[in-house]
Amino acid sequence: MIPVFDGHNDAITREDAADFATGRAGGHLDLPRAREGGFAGGIFALFTPTPGAERIDLDGDRGHMEIELAAPIGPEIAAATTTQAAGRLLGLERDGHLRIVRTAADLDAARADGVLAAVIHHEGAEAIDPGLEALDLWYAAGLRSLGPVWSRPNAFAHGVPFVFPASPDTGPGLTTAGRRLVDRCAELGIAFDLSHLNEAGFWDVARLDRAPLIASHSAVHALCASTRNLTDAQLDAIASSGGIVGIVFAAPFLRADGADDPDTPLRTIVAHVRYAADRIGVDHVGLGSDFDGATIPDELGDAAGLPRLLEALGDAGFTGDEVRSIAWDNWRRVLARAWGAG
Repeated sequence: MIPVFDGHNDAITREDAADFATGRAGGHLDLPRAREGGFAGGIFALFTPTPGAERIDLDGDRGHMEIELAAPIGPEIAAATTTQAAGRLLGLERDGHLRIVRTAADLDAARADGVLAAVIHHEGAEAIDPGLEALDLWYAAGLRSLGPVWSRPNAFAHGVPFVFPASPDTGPGLTTAGRRLVDRCAELGIAFDLSHLNEAGFWDVARLDRAPLIASHSAVHALCASTRNLTDAQLDAIASSGGIVGIVFAAPFLRADGADDPDTPLRTIVAHVRYAADRIGVDHVGLGSDFDGATIPDELGDAAGLPRLLEALGDAGFTGDEVRSIAWDNWRRVLARAWGAG
């Protein structure tokens, strides 16, 4: 079975995360299904939900979706939730269910040993103070990937709202603190994730040119005009930097109509992989499921269904070597560069 490294999941922040090792009744990812589907490693998000309900306006006739987010959250909320979620991962490592990886060598060793490799990721950096004093502590605890925003503004940058159809150019770019965050992550060796960042922020990071550009769980704007997706110019910049886009499995970011519908063919994911590979080269394309954070096509189902996706990539004309690159090798190479190791 071809091993898969996945660019993004929310499994550890679910309410039933305590059952990750033994198996959960719902959701998309747990240890038994990871083993069944060849999910051998991934970036595990520590995510703080927006307090209170979100308002979702969906016009099915026009295929228009818009979510109005609540006010920004502060470190006093985010630090508590992310610390708790990180503790879950550390507990799973203590009990031998997975291994938290901090270097490319760790990633290689986990794969060789048949142990699930977990990269700790902050999705939205609200647990990090603008002065970045907490960042070194999180690095020492194993943090190796960080997205400066979720889809709300904070002290570092501006996330995109979930809007379809619309451009990702939805607001201002990085703040002064955000630029310092990019620099410090590069110095420490923390991968900097651009998914959820608006277009102005994306180009600010690109101009700083500190590390490979990474969009861990995004798709192609030319195929689905969601604010969460990447324009052709953004895809080109990712390739020029030696970076990677992890093609997301979330139905509303895949479908041409933007519908949040699980009745979405597996070939829709393949189409985004094919478009990105044809435009920027297969070496800059990976997988970024968003398991447990989005509506996943029924034809894929969950992590156990990953072999069906890899088979579909082969049926679409990708060679065996190309499928292995998309499934694992490309992520390994880009993370090694971001972490400062070969």
